Amino acid sequence: MWKEIVGHKQVAEKRPREDDWIPIEKLARALLTSEDPECPLENALSLSPECNEKGWVASEPGPQTITLNFLRPMKIRRIFLRFTEPEVERTQEFSLRYMTQAGIIQEIVRQQWNFSPSGSMQEIEDYTVDLDGVTRLELSIDPDLGHERAKATLDAWRVA
Repeated sequence: MWKEIVGHKQVAEKRPREDDWIPIEKLARALLTSEDPECPLENALSLSPECNEKGWVASEPGPQTITLNFLRPMKIRRIFLRFTEPEVERTQEFSLRYMTQAGIIQEIVRQQWNFSPSGSMQEIEDYTVDLDGVTRLELSIDPDLGHERAKATLDAWRVA
């Protein structure tokens, strides 16, 4: 039997390639609530894998916020985050928000993750989004939900 389905076209999703990441460190100003000088934010934002092994670490326990203010409005199609916790069992919550040129603030995601050294040591989030005119991205991390024992960490933050 010969078949033909008419009227429907299947369009392949155009997903940014790995080399399409925006060089955030060149296109944004960062505001942070704290930072360990040994593990600065540049480690997490760098496109170099060697830097991401150290990542960013807060200088003190408790909730932290990282805000990226873009020098010009951006079109964002993908956001990638990677967190690692190999030592402490804890529940982390993070939220990711953006602001547009019009001053509108929207939450993209709020996520909780249970880290366990005997099992789940890494959280990887890879979001496909359709955001135009983004002037700010804000990442808030509560590294030990309800407690203030752990320091926030971030291995990698990519935007395309």
